Amino acid sequence: MSETELLDRVRRRLAAQSVEPTPARIAAAVRAEGGSLPPADGLSLLQRLQDDLLGAGPLAPLLRDTAVTDVLVNAADEVWVDRGRGLEQADICFADDDDVRRLVARLLVPTGRRLDDAQPWVDARLPDGTRLHAILTPIASRGTCLSLRTLGRQHFTLADLAAAGSASPIVVEVLEAVVRARLSVLISGGTGTGKTTLLSCLLGLVDAGERIVVVEDSAELRPTCRHVVRLEARPPNVDGAGEVTLRDLVRQAMRMRPDRLVVGEVRGAEVAEMLAALNTGHEGGLSTVHANTSRDVPARLEALGSTAGMTRDALHAQAAAALDVIVHLRRARDGLRTVAEIGVVTRGADGLVVVRGAVDRDGPAAGWPDLVELLGARDVHLP
Repeated sequence: MSETELLDRVRRRLAAQSVEPTPARIAAAVRAEGGSLPPADGLSLLQRLQDDLLGAGPLAPLLRDTAVTDVLVNAADEVWVDRGRGLEQADICFADDDDVRRLVARLLVPTGRRLDDAQPWVDARLPDGTRLHAILTPIASRGTCLSLRTLGRQHFTLADLAAAGSASPIVVEVLEAVVRARLSVLISGGTGTGKTTLLSCLLGLVDAGERIVVVEDSAELRPTCRHVVRLEARPPNVDGAGEVTLRDLVRQAMRMRPDRLVVGEVRGAEVAEMLAALNTGHEGGLSTVHANTSRDVPARLEALGSTAGMTRDALHAQAAAALDVIVHLRRARDGLRTVAEIGVVTRGADGLVVVRGAVDRDGPAAGWPDLVELLGARDVHLP
């Protein structure tokens, strides 16, 4: 009996039993079908069955690779993977589109989310923290698309980023000083530039005696601080009830006596609450936002503020009082994520917020005196 035939027979046996396919039951089904389990040092068959019945099927080996950050299925015969060096095509394929769709359905079981023709896309977080997004055919014309982003399994420090070439020595010194001075920081950048990783690094610099309240749409941060309270948004259930938004949670966080308020990513109307919090004595807040450059951050905040009903003038007035520093990240063609610039938030002659570059990878820039002044006002001085 070939391995493929044995796999099919074990699948059918477990399906007929209508029981949860635990590893022990999988092993028993293999024996019942006349197969033999491989030796302890080569459990490839059992592992393949467990991946197929309990895990991510053919994608499981990729997700076990600690270097992998993203796994992308464009169609049954096209899978891409990112190991931190940019996307590369994986030597993996599915039997057909139904095979991809079945995998998505199995992964969604513990999340309570649905994916069908009436609801052809889904965004969910798996029990291990992996972010899942899927969209069905015919909306995805070539076949069901699946995107998996793994949760960071390593705790990086600023020293690690410097060693990897992601932050120059002067950038590290400035970031340490900014956190020590309790300046409010907004980390900007495109998708996959390392915003969450840098935010985790900065949280590692916070004094151990400070109480941090973290608000996230989906739990991705892994702060190593001693005193952390974590709040996570919740999508509505299948009946459309029970939703808890980031906006709700930021309001609650303000009442929880945070020394520092951290919003994992500001992406909507919660920008109003976040700016209000940073304007009411909550110093040293940190968050991330999608933006192409640091100078695009004010425009991005305008767009987000409009979803909360904020006027342009109100948004800029709040942002000028709430935000101190913008740290912008960029990803090079070779996949290296770098801190490209640290900028200072100031107001222009027209009263609108602008970002002046203070530090880049090579050293001080035009906004350096403004940054020195900000830090000096908090009795923190750069070498």
